[in-house]
Amino acid sequence: MLKLNPWPQWPLRYPLALLAMLLLALWHSQIGNPLPLATQWALLARAPADFAELQFVFATLPRLALALLVGAALGFSGSLLQQLTQNRLVSPMTLGASAGAWLGLVCATIWLPQLAASHGEWPALAGAMLAVLLALGIAGVRGIGGLPLVLGGMALNLLLGALASAIVMLHDQYSRNLFIWGAGDLTQNDWHWVLWLLPRLAPMLLLLWLAPRPLTLLRLGASGAQGRGLSLWPAMLLLLLAALWLSSVAIAAVGLIGFIGLLTPNFARLLGARGARDELAFSAVLGALLLLATDGLALLASSYTVELVPSGAAAALIGAPALLWFTRSQRAGSGQQNLSLAPQARPLSWRGWGLLLAGLLVVALVSLTLAPGAQGWRLAWPDALIWSFRWPRTLAAVAGGAALALAGVILQRLLRNPLASPDILGLSAGATLALLGATLWLGRPLQQFGAPLAFAGSMLVLGLLLWLGRRQQYAPGMMVLVGISLAALLEALLQFSLARGTADSFAILGWLAGSTYRVSGSEALLLAGGTLLLALPVLCGQRALTLLSIGDGVAQGRGLQLARNRLAWLTLVALLTALVTSVLGPVAFLGLLAPHIAAMLGARRVLPQLLLAALLGSVLLLVADWLGRVLIFPLQVPVGILASVLCGGYFIFLLLAQRLRRGRA
Repeated sequence: MLKLNPWPQWPLRYPLALLAMLLLALWHSQIGNPLPLATQWALLARAPADFAELQFVFATLPRLALALLVGAALGFSGSLLQQLTQNRLVSPMTLGASAGAWLGLVCATIWLPQLAASHGEWPALAGAMLAVLLALGIAGVRGIGGLPLVLGGMALNLLLGALASAIVMLHDQYSRNLFIWGAGDLTQNDWHWVLWLLPRLAPMLLLLWLAPRPLTLLRLGASGAQGRGLSLWPAMLLLLLAALWLSSVAIAAVGLIGFIGLLTPNFARLLGARGARDELAFSAVLGALLLLATDGLALLASSYTVELVPSGAAAALIGAPALLWFTRSQRAGSGQQNLSLAPQARPLSWRGWGLLLAGLLVVALVSLTLAPGAQGWRLAWPDALIWSFRWPRTLAAVAGGAALALAGVILQRLLRNPLASPDILGLSAGATLALLGATLWLGRPLQQFGAPLAFAGSMLVLGLLLWLGRRQQYAPGMMVLVGISLAALLEALLQFSLARGTADSFAILGWLAGSTYRVSGSEALLLAGGTLLLALPVLCGQRALTLLSIGDGVAQGRGLQLARNRLAWLTLVALLTALVTSVLGPVAFLGLLAPHIAAMLGARRVLPQLLLAALLGSVLLLVADWLGRVLIFPLQVPVGILASVLCGGYFIFLLLAQRLRRGRA
């Protein structure tokens, strides 16, 4: 018989974890602290007398307390979300709640600064709730426990993050504080945030008492829980609001800190937590322990460098490898759910092909000739000076869109994974990490090393994917996890570079947003020529790609050497991704969306899908580039941000449409 509300036995892991926390707290408080231990103990009973004592009482101790509180809140919130959804990949980060909270606070900071300063948790909660409701709408009831929920959350993370980045870039007078907050900063100068956070975390104690019964019943499934008297949807909604409240107040207090809510429930189960209350409590303890350790490492690194190392960046640098390690314990078949965004359609006619080609030419002509000016809109062939600026970015957008679309088709066919794209699987992040790392640690310009360094970063990611994927049969869930990990690493490096407040911070942010306005004529020709050169073996080898997309057995039966062919195709993908990233910067969603739209237009075979996706990718990126130039003239929106917003919004629309089709069926 199932016991519904047992208080857990408090095994040895709790005292050991608390002992580790005590030792870590002692170590944390001594970093950069010149005071002897006797003086530190005495300060608990008397007022500070000099600057060192003031710093210990009003900076060191509040930071330590805040790390414990925020870590416990994030761990508790992650455990609550995972138990609600019965999905081990769910957390505020993978549900899109963190990006939603970030967008809500960015909007409040810029347009409602008084609200953000006094009640920042409410816009954060509103943004998080909006993101989670969209993710749940995408997944539906049947998809909550699997990959569709994570896919929807990832898409929302990219989309809402792009919106927040666009708002920050257009309001640079506020950006310094937003950059520090976005990096997850635990630095304190008084006890204000600790006292602010304590009453807002009080629901944790109430949840520890009331939540275990509904969470235990939910393990029986929806029908089983309702059969035992649980009011399913009210209970789930209240628990969801509670989880989002905890993560939102933590984000409002210290900024974005990822991975704590994702990793700690999994480690809690790995260390023996089984009951609902046991998992909640131990996840909170592990969350406090993990954030305290990472913040101590951030403090230690900051004491050896002249730069501030944000706590959120340190958490991501530790959490991403831990998540990669966790993927190795996932079952090979996990996440192998079919996802087909494109309904069946007739093959595109010759007239349709002609219309699409004419559309590309019209969009290119509009991009070159139509633009606003000081006297209003003007349709005219540009003079020599304006022509020298416009033709490189037009050519770069056409070539970059085609290259990313080709890479997306190859990956989706090769891995038989409709979620595969250079950005989702981390190939774009690998190329960007290589270029950004060279800039941060070698002090070189972003584009000095160009395509070779970006190619090395993409190949490193491919090697990681092959190593993990071979064991798990290239399960979509594992691929998505790798993409999450690498995206978080990139975000950690980005926030570290921006939080420094150096003169090149906005140059880095602009490049990472994916921009064409810095592309020179030689770079545009290099991108176009490289895309054409790499497209030739892609089109000539379409028969091999067809056989590989059907199955390994069919490919081997027709005489293909699987390992050699797979490596050759993946190398082509890495070259295409590196070429675009080295010139334009990272561009999200395009490589994921263009193949699906091509399939929706009837391109089911490999060769038509390659050609049609390349054409659509060129049109989409060119439209995004032109809109970025004219929407807020004389200012500009980077093409990568606008492409992410347009393609991401449409991709989420496709996911919602698929959900409605399945609901009707």
